Amino acid sequence: MTTQRYPSMGKTHAIKVETSVPTKMRDGVTLYADIIRPEGSGKYPVLLQRTPYDRAGSLVGRSSALMGDMINMATHGYAVVIQDCRGRFESEGDWRPFFSEVDDGYDTVEWCAAQPWSTGKVGMYGGSYLGATQWLAAIAKPPSLVALFPSITSDGYYDNWTYQGGALGWLMALSWGGLIAAQNLEHTLRNKEIPQAMVSKLVQALEQLQKSYSSTPPKDVPGMSREIAPYFHEWLEHPTYDDYWKKISIVDRHNQITVPAYNVGGWFDIFARGTLSNFSGVRAKGATPKARQGRLLMGPWAHTGQLSGLTGDYYFGSAGAAATVDLLGQQMRWFDYWLKGEQNGIDKEPPVKIFIMGENVWRTENEWPLARAQETKFFLHSSGRANTLNGDGMLSRDANGASESPDAFLYDPRNPVPTKGGELCCDLLFFPGGSYDQRAIEARPDVLCYTTPPLAEDTEVTGPMTVTLYAATSAPDTDFTAKLVDVCPAPDHCVHSLVDGIIRARYRNGTGRAAPPLKSGQVEKYVIELGATSNLFKKGHSIRVEISSSNFPRFDRNPNTGEEPWKAAELRTATQMVFHTAEHPSHITLPIIPRK
Repeated sequence: MTTQRYPSMGKTHAIKVETSVPTKMRDGVTLYADIIRPEGSGKYPVLLQRTPYDRAGSLVGRSSALMGDMINMATHGYAVVIQDCRGRFESEGDWRPFFSEVDDGYDTVEWCAAQPWSTGKVGMYGGSYLGATQWLAAIAKPPSLVALFPSITSDGYYDNWTYQGGALGWLMALSWGGLIAAQNLEHTLRNKEIPQAMVSKLVQALEQLQKSYSSTPPKDVPGMSREIAPYFHEWLEHPTYDDYWKKISIVDRHNQITVPAYNVGGWFDIFARGTLSNFSGVRAKGATPKARQGRLLMGPWAHTGQLSGLTGDYYFGSAGAAATVDLLGQQMRWFDYWLKGEQNGIDKEPPVKIFIMGENVWRTENEWPLARAQETKFFLHSSGRANTLNGDGMLSRDANGASESPDAFLYDPRNPVPTKGGELCCDLLFFPGGSYDQRAIEARPDVLCYTTPPLAEDTEVTGPMTVTLYAATSAPDTDFTAKLVDVCPAPDHCVHSLVDGIIRARYRNGTGRAAPPLKSGQVEKYVIELGATSNLFKKGHSIRVEISSSNFPRFDRNPNTGEEPWKAAELRTATQMVFHTAEHPSHITLPIIPRK
């Protein structure tokens, strides 16, 4: 353990840094942490961050922004503890994502509270997996945990982390799964006998990710061996929402949460649904009055990036930058209120702050979802030629007619619709998240487009939404996808994406178990959860819904064979038909916010 000291700056505290501090868990495994805290014999509340991404990186210049935030918090009168998760970098034990974080989180919180420099009050903060470590600790209810500040994180690790609508989030599983394996290779090689050839395959697979995504069957993707990434194979082998996932579910335990959380997310974040769910779920069901005093802030941001007004290739104005809401300042006010008892007024403010895209303004609200939202159905129409943006697909509040012909397309998993933006993680090089122009996607004949006429007035859509699709296929199992886009008139001619979703046919009745194989040509009802957004479709713009059967590699390709996709080496084409009649009224349900 080493110690460094920094002088005070004006009215702020002088601080010291202790590195490689051992923290022993209940089973005898030692995890290591770094501590930045005010110097001297005083007692201070603790802010804890638990990370799988190398806590030492923040102290040796690999994350100067994080180090700066930690110093700011320490000079502000907090003891800041950042710890490597079990099996990561310096910490002992075996790395198994999520499963150790409940007990280790509890033990670490109580260790922090028991230190001589601690007041006994602990808050946790951080984003993505660092948000997961907060929620997983919170369900264990450590007595000294007082408040959370989780950002860009989910409400569980099946839906919206690993799977969505029963389809595997292939981009996330492979890019993040490979990344966390590669980052920790030194620890892995120190504790396991791994052939060098396996290590080389992992490095090669990450260097050639675009090629790796297309591996068939997915379970045999190069580099992701059981020896190096056993968790990856566990994810594939549990495609349903079974006990494996329920053990680490947050959404099923919202009623057990005892502490308040300030939730921060982005409309284009892969975990946007989980962020919204954690806020509304705990606010409605939390185990204590304090827990039900949570907060929510949603900006126009993707999972990774600079949190600026530019998200993807669409600019939401300078107001869209995170700096305009001072996230670090909000975090300090939150912890000052709960851990220091400062009456700074944060408890008097509206609990929700959201960014309205299109209008490009921030707005406060009293709840989520918005109570005044009007659930409005927009029905799909065509004469059977909705293929491409130049087809005859229309979107209207008028109900479906009895004689409209279905739209048909051929889904070929060997030539899937490519991913272009959206709620993505974690391949910034080839597949960055955010809002992107969709015209190249909509030029494909396997993409159906349904578009409203130019809007006669500004139309705000804020809240969760679904697409109800009546469709038939020639395959025993297949997928259907949907995407909501904002279509701009001349001279901009933009077609920018807002939110998307998927449903795997075998999970059309729920993800708890697979449904029987489909009968060729039989019409089935599919409900595609699109998640939520907040967007003002301006007067003259149009609302468009895209329907297809793939969004690759965001989601794995359904092989159309009826076999589990993660096992399948054979890929077959399928003929897809989408119906929109009085008997089969395919539609999207949008939460319209009255503007007058």
